[in-house]
Amino acid sequence: MTASPASSPLTMLGPDFPFSYDHYLAHPAGLGSVPESAYGTEVAVIGAGLAGVVTAYELMKMGLKPVVYEAGAIGGRLKSQAFNGNDEVVVDLGGMRFPTSGRAFYHYVDQLGLKTRAFPNPLAEVTPSTMVELKNKTVYAESPEDLPEFYQEVAEAWKQALTEDAEIDAIQDAIRARDTHTLKRLWNELVAKYDDTSFYGFLSSSKAFRELSFEHLETFGQVGFGSGGWDTDFTNSILEVLRVVFTDADDHHRGIVGGAQRLPLELWEHTPADLVHWPAGTSLASLHDGAPRGAVTGIHRAEGSAGSGAPAGFRITEKWRRTREYAAAVVTCQSWLLSSRIDTDESLFSADMWTAIEKSHYMLSSKTFVMVDRPFWRDIDPDTGRPVMSMTLTDRLPRATYLLDEGPNRPAAILLSYTWNDDALKWLSLDATERTRTMLHSLHKIYPGLDIGSHIVGEPITVSWESDPNFMGAFKNNLPGHYRYQERLFSHFVQDDLDDHQRGIFLAGDDISFTAGWAEGAVTTALNAVWGVVRHLGGPSAPANPGPGDLFDELRPVRLDNSDNNVDKAATTDPAAVSNTTKDGIR
Repeated sequence: MTASPASSPLTMLGPDFPFSYDHYLAHPAGLGSVPESAYGTEVAVIGAGLAGVVTAYELMKMGLKPVVYEAGAIGGRLKSQAFNGNDEVVVDLGGMRFPTSGRAFYHYVDQLGLKTRAFPNPLAEVTPSTMVELKNKTVYAESPEDLPEFYQEVAEAWKQALTEDAEIDAIQDAIRARDTHTLKRLWNELVAKYDDTSFYGFLSSSKAFRELSFEHLETFGQVGFGSGGWDTDFTNSILEVLRVVFTDADDHHRGIVGGAQRLPLELWEHTPADLVHWPAGTSLASLHDGAPRGAVTGIHRAEGSAGSGAPAGFRITEKWRRTREYAAAVVTCQSWLLSSRIDTDESLFSADMWTAIEKSHYMLSSKTFVMVDRPFWRDIDPDTGRPVMSMTLTDRLPRATYLLDEGPNRPAAILLSYTWNDDALKWLSLDATERTRTMLHSLHKIYPGLDIGSHIVGEPITVSWESDPNFMGAFKNNLPGHYRYQERLFSHFVQDDLDDHQRGIFLAGDDISFTAGWAEGAVTTALNAVWGVVRHLGGPSAPANPGPGDLFDELRPVRLDNSDNNVDKAATTDPAAVSNTTKDGIR
């Protein structure tokens, strides 16, 4: 009996390109193959974040030889760090909470047998309590139902706006049913309608919020629902937010026990059972003698052939000037690096592609963690009968404080402050000690009788992603009017219409995806790049398991006309043309 849409789970089946990557990964036929003459062909993979490691891992399984370059550590923005003196207390400086709707991401989590646990977001079931402090007034809640009427009005206005102005119910039904016909039709209409609209513009023009006060809108920005406040997204395109909400990406989060970096690190060491060409026991680590190559400083078109039977490829230069040629290249580092730190042949990309790369808008982000002697926040205040401290949302400098419990009577961690954009910029010039001192000062205003500092052990850990020259920001989030740029970046892996000299180099990573900031986007664009490399080297997908490029014409993102804000009908997928074989994404 087929499950009804209402009983089927929401997944991150992206409305822009509703290809079922989770089905694709799970299919016993595999992701494709290359001709035997291409076995052992070297493919450059630039960047060893999650996208780079997934790309290299899947290419290796097909008998190719990925050669991975990395300027820092394996993992990229899946960066975990233990406190000095205690390897058991590990914090995530980058990605730390992963929606269960991201089924392609969890394919690798499950394959490696990594343990996960529910993440303590505001008002989540696993979170003992949440304190909201705005304008010197505090609200204590253990569940959403505990919030006062004013907050309930804010939550209902958000739901009403999504229902009346964004077709959320119909779109989520289509995602659950994997009805690409309906999903494409509804989403394409929203793209044309809202491409030039900011998140704030969407809210302020909605009937739901117009009927309420400015304070309601202000409170929504400060507190939000799901993982916390939304106001640092107010200037971004509403399309960015709708993708997150539609696919349940801002709820039901889990973290990886031992740190998110374990995923790329363990995939790097993993020895798959279904290898082609390579002997049993081969891993990415063994192909690289344990470590990737160093930072890339140059990407140029090679003049000759880069391998047996392979087309002319690419010349990759490391920072110590070692140069090697490859049949194909996959670039998974932050796309800005192609112009700011890597000398890249301009002819490899069209002028429109370079514009899309340069117009990428990256979010600033800052985190500061401290280790404490025990999860003291579970102590009960005898005067109030409540925990002495709660997960905290505030309009003060810390903005969001998370309590990361390692178990009773064991050292634990507090994410004192998690901030974005302007709020993150306020911390940029301060070192870890000064940041911590200032954050404790703010938290003391909320919890005047609690001496948090007396529980701190060792030195704090902090990060500002915008200050790292290899990242220059936490992740991309498009501004109004930027949909065209994202469509170009995402669609680049299908290269049949490109000039010969632009073929064979592929972009991947969450900033290339339509779900920037989510690890799911890193995985899915990696799979796009794998499909592209296989095709470039003369290989096909398995007939029973068509890949993303095979179904691209049927599922492709809508293309907006460059002359105005209307949808270019000639470039828009006609939903009626989507065959029955793709109504559930693949089969």
